[in-house]
Amino acid sequence: MLTRMMIVLAATAALAAPAEAKSCFKKASVGTAVTESLAKFQVDAALLQATDWSIYFTYISGNGTPGYTFGPRSYKCAAGGVGWQCQGSATLCKE
Repeated sequence: MLTRMMIVLAATAALAAPAEAKSCFKKASVGTAVTESLAKFQVDAALLQATDWSIYFTYISGNGTPGYTFGPRSYKCAAGGVGWQCQGSATLCKE
C-alpha cells in the first residue's frame, strides 16, 4: 500500500513540474578578415564568445554548438581596406 502511494505521489509530482523552457536571445557582432567567408566566421565566433566561452571554443574547434541552437544568421558585408567587414546577427537558444 505504501509503495503504491509513493508511486502515485511521484507520478503526480512529475506531472505538476513545469517543463523547462528554452532561453532564447538575439545577438549581433562584427567580423573583419581578408575574405568574406572568414569575416562571416568571425561574426559567428564573436556571437558565441559573447554568449558562453565554452561553446565558443567548441564551435571554433569544429564541434558545433552542443546545448545551444544557433539559428540562421544574417550578414551585411562590404569589401574595403585590407579585406572584408561583416555585421551579423542571430538568435541563439540554450536548450
